[in-house]
Amino acid sequence: MTAGKGGGRSGAANRVRIIGGVHRSRMLTFPPREGLRPSPDRVRETLFNWLGQDLTGLCCLDLFAGSGALGFEAASRGARTVVMVERDPQIAAALRDNAARLPTPEAEIVAGDALEFLRRDRRVHDVVFLDPPFATADHPKLLAALDGRLAVGARVYVESPRMLDLPPGWSLVRRLTAGHVHAHLIRPDDDEKRGVPGDVRPHHPRP
Repeated sequence: MTAGKGGGRSGAANRVRIIGGVHRSRMLTFPPREGLRPSPDRVRETLFNWLGQDLTGLCCLDLFAGSGALGFEAASRGARTVVMVERDPQIAAALRDNAARLPTPEAEIVAGDALEFLRRDRRVHDVVFLDPPFATADHPKLLAALDGRLAVGARVYVESPRMLDLPPGWSLVRRLTAGHVHAHLIRPDDDEKRGVPGDVRPHHPRP
């Protein structure tokens, strides 16, 4: 959802609508940035169908939050926590404004670099949204940085400009192509070794 996906936006185009959950139809606003574009509605709808729609009790991480469309969709669908990481200070400020306005107390906005966040933050997550700028994305490096940050049964959602060549240790669960966006839901191979079911629903929500 960050730079690298096409032209910039301005005016009314700097808005995106939440498509599901308790905040359905509420609008998110974000500053104009070259290439900043939320995941298309069709892609988001498919993604949350893959995840089972209800994310009650799950801990989510949106590493390149941008407009916040994925993170706020997760919060709207019952996520226990949603950490949204964004390095652009103005966009991070807009995310905080949106979180206060909805409101979404389960959302935590972190202004900073995604890899630096993973180096210093030790929490684990059930769902990770990984949508870096297409022009500079290093998917193998980002996936390697998730080591130790995934709960048992976790799923990682990745957007890229082409079909992703997964590095060793990862398996494809679902895939969708929509225009220039290739959407992937993947899982670490360790789940299979531990006997975790292969469906797209992460492990049972926390009480």
